Amino acid sequence: MTAPVLSIAYHSGHGHTAVLAEAVRSGAAEAGAEVHLIKVDEITDEQWATLDRSDAIVFGSPTYMGTASGAFHVFAEASSKRWFGQDWKDKLAAGFTNSGSKSGDKLHTLQFFQILAAQHGMNWVNLGLHPGWNNSAGSEHDLNRLGVFAGAAAQTNVDEGPEAVHKADIATAEHLGRRVADTARAFARGHAAA
Repeated sequence: MTAPVLSIAYHSGHGHTAVLAEAVRSGAAEAGAEVHLIKVDEITDEQWATLDRSDAIVFGSPTYMGTASGAFHVFAEASSKRWFGQDWKDKLAAGFTNSGSKSGDKLHTLQFFQILAAQHGMNWVNLGLHPGWNNSAGSEHDLNRLGVFAGAAAQTNVDEGPEAVHKADIATAEHLGRRVADTARAFARGHAAA
């Protein structure tokens, strides 16, 4: 069986989200996927073609003012060319985001990604982890320390650079990459058996 093709379509305003994109890439590659990082604010025709041939697309953006960045919204609108032909129908989708606040309305960004995926007829892959750091035995070093189910969420202080992205959030993004790659492999097996 060939390796699943996974693309990470992301925007990073100050480098924090790029750290998460690299973590998703690392987890997916560890799980045996062919992985492509695509900066949506610099996307080329060749990269659009890569998205079209991908088994899964993972969306990533910082959360600005309660939603994905403007650059990501431009990409989402441009993807409507694929919507007309349902070019991404039945692909897998997932998402990740970062903001300065513990909540920071990150859930709204992930829901924006989910709706974008649904409009394309894609199948959403959630994080698949219980929340961490929600009992007296937990710690900020737990996977899914922010307790988000829809995708990988991270929090980085607004006065710190990309090197300060929390290690637990990086590990959570790696988990998401592995989960999407494993799910894509399972879907491919199911299609082959059908």
